[in-house]
Amino acid sequence: MVSTAPEQVAPASDPDRPVTSYRTDLVTVLLGTWFTIGLMVDAWAHNNVPELETFFTPWHAVFYWGFIVTAGWILWTCRAAFRGGRLPDLRAMPAGYPAAVLAIGGFALAGLGDMLWHVVFGVEQTIDILFSPTHLGLVTAMMIIVTTPLRTAWARRTDPAPGLLGLLPAVLSIALGATLVLLFLQYANALVYTPGRIMMALTNIDERLSSDMATSILVTNLVLILPILTLARRWTLPPGSVTVVYAVIGALCAAITGFGNLELIGGLLVAGVLTDLAVLWLRPSPGNRRGLWAVAALAGLFTWSVYLAIGFLFTPPLVDPSGGLTAQALPELYTGIPVVQALAGLLVAVVLAASARPAAERR
Repeated sequence: MVSTAPEQVAPASDPDRPVTSYRTDLVTVLLGTWFTIGLMVDAWAHNNVPELETFFTPWHAVFYWGFIVTAGWILWTCRAAFRGGRLPDLRAMPAGYPAAVLAIGGFALAGLGDMLWHVVFGVEQTIDILFSPTHLGLVTAMMIIVTTPLRTAWARRTDPAPGLLGLLPAVLSIALGATLVLLFLQYANALVYTPGRIMMALTNIDERLSSDMATSILVTNLVLILPILTLARRWTLPPGSVTVVYAVIGALCAAITGFGNLELIGGLLVAGVLTDLAVLWLRPSPGNRRGLWAVAALAGLFTWSVYLAIGFLFTPPLVDPSGGLTAQALPELYTGIPVVQALAGLLVAVVLAASARPAAERR
C-alpha cells in the first residue's frame, strides 16, 4: 500500500531540502490535470467555434481557474520559503517545486500578454494559434508547472512503492507534459486524422497526403514513446504506465477534433494495453537496457499497426476521382510504416539508455 503520510522518509538528492509527501504530489498532479483539461477545452473552442472573438469565454474561465487553483496549491506547499518578509528562499522549497514557483509568475505575465494580444489582434482560429508568442509563453510555463511531480520523484534517492500506484504522480505528470507538446504540434499530429483520411494517404491518389501522414506519424510516435523511455530510464517501468500516457494524450486528440476520431483513440488504448503486456514481460529499467530497447520497438510496431488497421476497418472502399476506379492501398506503406516507427523507437531507446545509470549507482 502506498503511504500518504505528511512526510516521505525518502531523502531528496539534496539532504537539506524539504521533501513532499506522496499525497502532496498526487494533489499537485490532479490539479495539473484540471489545468490541462482547461487547455484542451480551450483548444476545442479555437478549433470548433468559428464565432469566437473575445478573450472572456467559458473555456478560458475553466483554463485560468485551473491555473489559479494549481498555483495556489503550489504556493501553499512552498509557504515556508516565504516567511520572514524577505525574498523567497528557493532552498526552503521542496525538491522540484522552485521551478514551478518561478513558472507561476511567468504564466501570469504571459496570460496578461495573451489578453492584450487578443484585444489588439483578435482571436486566432487556425495554425497561427500554435505560433502566438503569448501562447508559447503560456505553454512553456505550464509545462514546468505540470511536470513538478516528475521532478520531485526524480530527485528522490529511493524508489517509490512498487507498481503503477507508487509512481502514478510521475506518470501522470509526464503524460500531461507530452500532451502539451503534442498540442503545439497539431500540424504534425497523426492522431487527429480520420480513418478515411488514413486510407486516402495509404493510396496513390494523393502523394502529398501520403508524405504528410508519414511525417506526422513519425513526430507523433516520438511524442508517445519519449515519456515511456524517460520513465524507464529512471525506474523499473510499472505495467499500466503506457496505457495511462496514451489515454491522457488520446483525450487531447479527441477534444481537438470535437470527438470525431474516437475510433483512433480506441485503437490507441488497445495499443497501450498491448505495450503494457510487453512491459510486464520484458520489465524495462535502467539495469535492463535490452528490455527497454525491445519495449520501445514494440510500442511503435503495436501503435501504428493498430492505427492502420483502424483505417482499414472503418473506411469503405475508396474511389479515385480521376478515373472512377477503386483506389488500392499501397502495400509498401501499410507494411513499412509500423516497421519504420519500431526502428525509430529503438534508436531513441538506445541513445537514452546509453546515459542511464543502474539504480545501485544512483544511491
